This record gives sequence, C-alpha cells and structure tokens, in this order.
Amino acid sequence: MDFVNLPLFAVSALVFVSVLTGLFSARIGFSFLLVFLLAGILAGEDGIGGYRFDDFRLGFWVGNVALAIILLDGGLRTAFSTFRTGLKPAFLLATVGVVVCTLLTALAGVLFVGLDWPTALLLGAIVGSTDAAAVFALLTRSGVSLNERVAATLEIESGVNDPMAVYLTLTFITLATATTTLGSGSMWTTLAWSFLQQFGWGTLLGLGSGFAMAALLNRVAGKDAGGGILALLLCTGGLAVFASTGLIGGSGFLAVYLFGLIVANRASAAITPALAAMDGYAWLAQAGMFLLLGLLVTPSSLLPTLAPALAVALSLMFIARPVAVWLCLAPLRFTARETWFISWVGLRGAVPIVLALFPLLAGLPQAHLLFNVAFVVVLVSLLLQGSTIGAVARWLGVALPDPGDEAQVRAVFGDFALDPAMPVGPLCAFYDLPAPPEITQALGDWMAGELGRPPIAGDRVRMGSATLIVRQLIAGRISSVGLSLQE
Repeated sequence: MDFVNLPLFAVSALVFVSVLTGLFSARIGFSFLLVFLLAGILAGEDGIGGYRFDDFRLGFWVGNVALAIILLDGGLRTAFSTFRTGLKPAFLLATVGVVVCTLLTALAGVLFVGLDWPTALLLGAIVGSTDAAAVFALLTRSGVSLNERVAATLEIESGVNDPMAVYLTLTFITLATATTTLGSGSMWTTLAWSFLQQFGWGTLLGLGSGFAMAALLNRVAGKDAGGGILALLLCTGGLAVFASTGLIGGSGFLAVYLFGLIVANRASAAITPALAAMDGYAWLAQAGMFLLLGLLVTPSSLLPTLAPALAVALSLMFIARPVAVWLCLAPLRFTARETWFISWVGLRGAVPIVLALFPLLAGLPQAHLLFNVAFVVVLVSLLLQGSTIGAVARWLGVALPDPGDEAQVRAVFGDFALDPAMPVGPLCAFYDLPAPPEITQALGDWMAGELGRPPIAGDRVRMGSATLIVRQLIAGRISSVGLSLQE
C-alpha cells in the first residue's frame, strides 16, 4: 500500500504545513496564496523536496477546474445591488482595460525581454488580466472594509475579465502559428466569430443555467437538504456549466461566474446554508492550484531572465495597469484616490500562470520563456501588491472605519451627524457656507445630485469650507450625513 500511503502523506503534509504557515504569515500581511506557491516551489525539483513535476496538461486541467470553483464562489457572494454598482467600471476594465494592459505590457516585453511583437503581444495577453482567486482572497483577508464602489469594481472585474484574457491569448497564439497572412479575410473572420462565441455562449448559458438552477434549489432546498449537500450540488452544477460552455466554444469562466450570480440572487434562502461549505471548496481549489503551479516552476531556469522579467512586472504594475485604469474610470467620476487604489490592486495570480500553459501546450518556440516571465510577474504582484492592500487602502483613505473605533469614525465621517431630510438653506446659514440655488432642497437629495451617481458610504461633497460625507444609506438613499469643517 506504499503507492497509496506515501503520496497521500506527502500531499496532505504539504497542504497542512502550507495552511499553518499561511495562518501565521497572514497576520503580518504576507499573502496566503504566496505561501502555497512557495510551498510548491520548495517541494519541486530545485527545492528541498526534489520532486520533478512537468505534467503541464495536468497543471492546466487542475488550474481550470480550480478557477471555475473560485469564480463560482465569487459569483455566489455577489449581490445584485453590488453588481449594479460595479458593473459599468468593471466591464470597461475587463475589456478595454485588459486590451490597454496587453499593449503596454507587450511594449515592455519588446524593450526588456527582446521579444518580437507577436510573442510580446502574447505575453501581454497572458498577464493582462487580474486574478479572481487573488482578488477574492486578499480583499477578504486585507483587514479593511472598502467602500462599495471600489470593492464591487475590483471583485466584478476579476470575475469577468478572464474571458477577454483567454480570447486574446488564443488569438495571439493563432496569429503566431498561422500559415496564412495577417491580412487574410478568413483568419479575421474566424477570430471575430470566436469572440462572439466566447462571450455570447458564455453569457447565454451562464444566465440560462443560473435561472434553471435557482428554480431547482427553491424546490429542493426545504427537503432536509443540508448546506454540505447543497454546496456539492452547486459545485457540480457549476463545473457542468463550465465544461459544457467550453465544449461549444463559449467562455466557461464567464458562464460559471454568471451562473453563481444568478443562483445566489434568485435563490438566496437556499444558498445561505451552503456558503460555508463553498468557502471550503474554494480554499481547497486555491491551495491545490497554487501548490501544483509552484511545482511546475524550476527556479534555476528563472535566473537568466529574472532581470527583464522584473522589468516587465514593474512596468505592468506602475505604468500599464494605472494607465488602463485611469483611461477606463475617467468618465465615471471616481475620485483620484479610488482610481489610484484600483490601479494598485491589479493582482496577478493563478490566471497568468494557467494562461502561460497555453503556449507550452501549443508547442510555441519561446513558450518556456513566456511561462518564466509570467511566473515572475505573479510572484512580484503577490509579494508587493498582495501584502500592502490594507496599508494602501488606509493611506489613500478608501477604507471604511471600524464602527467600534470612534476616532476612525470621526476621521472618515466627520465630527457631526446631520439629518439628510433637513433643507440645505438653514445649514448654509448656520455654518456660513455658500448656499445652492434651491435652498429648500433636502440635504440628502442635494448631495445625490452633486455626486451625479448612486451614492455610497464614504462619498464626499465639498460645500465651501465644509465637507459633507455620506455616513449611511437605507435602500440606496442617504440616511445619515457627516459634516467636517476646515479649521
């Protein structure tokens, strides 16, 4: 029985030690996912484990299954109200933003790695999207509560930008291996049809299967079905949606995220008992995926390209991502602080490594180089961005205060609480502030008009020497206003 016991002991011990180490490292802000990745490296060919693992097909299979479970869990935890708040900016970031990141990162690949343009564009597509596993996990464990607009934008972006990254990656692989010229009409027709298939089938099957599963759960949830059974039903159903969408040429990533979103909001009572078990499935998926991807890496092979890969990673973090975010969010009235924070939380995780397996499986000449560069990008992102989310959120002022900390509450929401139903005229007269034309208008309504978008807790409006802050909302309407006066 050694062929069963030895591998089982090795895998279980590796996961156990990784989780235990992650629990301690998380207290000092060290990324939990980075611990899993490093554990895989240490167990690998150049590490203390010395295990040689180069089964890229298995890594690709496990990575896809794990990402499907993680996206399903993310969709199940996204409320419709949150989805509406973050949909427009997230959609822009997941489409236009990914393309801009791809192009600027490709330029870095040409300048620093010495790639030709087709291969550089492929590199840009591989690392161009944020990672759902990293964003969902690290925002939750960052120790801060973000305002709804920022949190929703980041989470939805990471949930829906994978299809664009996958499409661009496959497109540039097709161009790199094409036997016809780039100007061939048949090639561009094929690429355009692929785009429509990816997003069309992904959206259609994700929404359709979500409504069907919600109807099913509402019928069976009361039949003594515990949370564990319901979570198993959800997980297998989500994987079936992911796989069937992929079989007909659609985006399984988009489909499984929309599936989870619809089910959670159409059958919320049935879903709630299953969320604890789903959280366990998601963490198991993340642990297994990052450990396996760490095993695929041979650190000694990274050394020759470490410096140019670092240059690409820093270019992505400090140039490509900020430029893309500012271009996408400029028309949407995000504050500068919110935009800078979203720029910083462009976390790269398992998705770029999984996408980097595409060129390896396709047999491209520089596939191993692309894999190594992508791995360095992920490592740097988890190390620098992943470990500083909380600190940067507090520094930029996008973190909401702990309700039990009076000093924090006053620092964020102001020293005085006002009734949003009071007219703005008397307020301006009492504090000697410039009055708006409609002095009889309710304070809350005036603030909502000045914001020009649905208000969220923490929104600020200047009025002369005073700053008015949205303290609380009920059913989307401002229910409490804070006042901060300049000294």
